[in-house]
Amino acid sequence: MQEENFETIAIRLQAERTQYKEHSVPLYLTSSYKFDDAEDMRALFANEKEGNVYSRYANPNTTELIDKMVALEGAEAGWATASGMAAIFTTFGSFLKSGDHVLSSRSVFGSTHQLLNNVFSKWGITYTYADLDKLDQWENGIQPNTKMIFVETPSNPGIDIIDLEWLGQLAKKHDIMLVVDNCFATPYLQQPIKLGADISIHSATKFIDGQGRTLGGIILGSDVLIKEIEGFARHSGPSMSPFNAWILSKSLETLAVRMDRHCENALKVAEFLESHASINKVMYPFLPSHPQYDIAKKQMKQGGGIVTLVINGGVEAASRFMNNLKMFSISANLGDTRSIATHPATSTHSKLSEEERLEVGIEQGTIRLSIGLEHINDIIADIKQALS
Repeated sequence: MQEENFETIAIRLQAERTQYKEHSVPLYLTSSYKFDDAEDMRALFANEKEGNVYSRYANPNTTELIDKMVALEGAEAGWATASGMAAIFTTFGSFLKSGDHVLSSRSVFGSTHQLLNNVFSKWGITYTYADLDKLDQWENGIQPNTKMIFVETPSNPGIDIIDLEWLGQLAKKHDIMLVVDNCFATPYLQQPIKLGADISIHSATKFIDGQGRTLGGIILGSDVLIKEIEGFARHSGPSMSPFNAWILSKSLETLAVRMDRHCENALKVAEFLESHASINKVMYPFLPSHPQYDIAKKQMKQGGGIVTLVINGGVEAASRFMNNLKMFSISANLGDTRSIATHPATSTHSKLSEEERLEVGIEQGTIRLSIGLEHINDIIADIKQALS
């Protein structure tokens, strides 16, 4: 496509129309495909020509979603998986082998920590954590067998930020793959590949879907790297369903307008919370008080839809606040049109030890707010009454 603007690409890039000339792309609910003849079948399976052979490999709906995400994030190729964690597992599984080492940001999603600590450790893959705000730990954490650097930025739930351009240069200097979990920012707010990352991963379940309806994961990178992903994923089978791909592709059409409102509302919530006596700490990338505010302003278009706070009074005060909320949903999800409150210490990061949680800034009074698309006055009013 010739259009350069994000919104136009997200809306107008579509699968080729059928003979019915449909305006909205149809669902292709088929597990397999018919071949013209035996030679056509042979050529397709031998990768001598392009086409669909089996929906575990490709489907018109997943292809459309991938093509959109590739264009929006400035990648060369991509792969769609059944969930965000399937995307992370597939990326790790495609490139890591026994004896390899991963240098990871300490503040990662709880399930990512479980993969590194409990799953890949059984396969002889080791890892070291580094703090996003301590750049010396990244240089010092590289080992002779370090194969991958993995980061979340902004992180979940601490909203820590690292300079991706700096990290990309470090990875290139040591010939190490840089993988970025870009879930919180989405390609609308941040494009890691343009900043030096080799792979960008999304849990499409979150802001890309944006309505809490479905699961999905996206892996984006160069043609060469995605070929490696394809070889692993085609046979291990973490496929996205055509139905989910169809939903997510339609969701991308409204991603920009939704993210604009998420960010606008979240900044106002963060500013309100920062001035409230009951709140000990507020983390939001576009608050001037954020330790990496300048970096966030450099590499992000806006601050995102997540605000993390620490309430005075620990777990009792956190529970009281959440139980007093009337409009907010109490859920482990995020990125929804509806505002959501989560207590990470007892949910998303509950499998971490207390020491591990404190190391990534998760206190008993930490609450993650996913700010939705309701009217800002109603959002702040609900928070205000819950705090009082």
